[in-house]
Amino acid sequence: MRKLNPKNERIKRDYLAFLTEAKRQSVKSVDQAAAAISAFDAYNRHRDFRLFHIEQAKGFKRHLQELANSETGKPLAVATVHSRLMALKAFFQWLAGRPGFRRISYGDAEYFNPSANDTRIASAAREKPAPSLEQIRHVLASMPHETDIEKRNRALIAFTILTGARDDAIASLAIGNVDLKARMVMQDARTVRTKRRKTFPTYFFPVGDDIEAIVADWLNHLQTVLHFGPNDPLFPKTRVVSMEGAGFTVAGISREPWSNAQAIRTIFRDAFAAAGLPYFIPHSFRRTLAMIGEKTCKTPEAFKAWSQNLGHEGVLTTFTSYGAVAPHRQAEIIGGMRTKPNLATGDLDAATIQRVLQHVSQNFNTR
Repeated sequence: MRKLNPKNERIKRDYLAFLTEAKRQSVKSVDQAAAAISAFDAYNRHRDFRLFHIEQAKGFKRHLQELANSETGKPLAVATVHSRLMALKAFFQWLAGRPGFRRISYGDAEYFNPSANDTRIASAAREKPAPSLEQIRHVLASMPHETDIEKRNRALIAFTILTGARDDAIASLAIGNVDLKARMVMQDARTVRTKRRKTFPTYFFPVGDDIEAIVADWLNHLQTVLHFGPNDPLFPKTRVVSMEGAGFTVAGISREPWSNAQAIRTIFRDAFAAAGLPYFIPHSFRRTLAMIGEKTCKTPEAFKAWSQNLGHEGVLTTFTSYGAVAPHRQAEIIGGMRTKPNLATGDLDAATIQRVLQHVSQNFNTR
């Protein structure tokens, strides 16, 4: 195995710093770019990036087509290949503007482009599953809520549909972020891990007093029974202790917050499985709320408020990201149009049709 190229490592470090500091990309995005560049570097046997040739880009594209997913054994998804190639294209475009890399042109980076068909496949909008409000209620009704952990898990799912907050934001919320009297959650980016670190208030969505009561009961339990304060986590992590002769065992909840959203996704998966339903990721609840909003909001202003409550700066984001018409609903709408009289369906009476034909004929003959 060939050793790493020190020159390449230095330039990779500079580029990742550029993505972080200048482009202000998230840690996750920077890590994905780093992985793509390292994969190309390894494929190219760590040859100096200064010696880049378009044949290397062509070869790497063929290489990606031959790779298999380590978990499924199937070829890499088109979207995965597309994202890696786009990361490399951006990297070599950046290299083309740096001193010492003048033999690399901006046009050379274009050779990392996937085919037009693959680009369309990777960027196509697809139907994403989302639970109905009735399914969510079924899950909540089937969840036990005797122990602290059970109460927390049930309240977690209720809170997600009540606020539409993203899972990573929920993992970092403190009790003080919630105002039950105002029915509001302040997603303050100084302490809450919101997307793109936006700060905004979210008011409880009108999904039912029963769901709101589950969240209120949990808050009351935290404050009056467990004596948690405003700065303590709204959904604390599970406390695990070491027992002599028994190894590690669960011992209620701690006063520490979750460091990420992985535990939340596990709770969702287990809850839906126990209720006999397919697993819906926490983020899918936002799509559920978008669909409820489409039916509930009667004015543009109302839908704007609904969209804003999800943290979207414009209603177009809500429509394009979450509000696509589901296939079954699309069929209902188109089918319903067949029952309404119009020129396309021929539901007009014979006399009306005759008048229309005469009018068209007269206009045609006068031209």
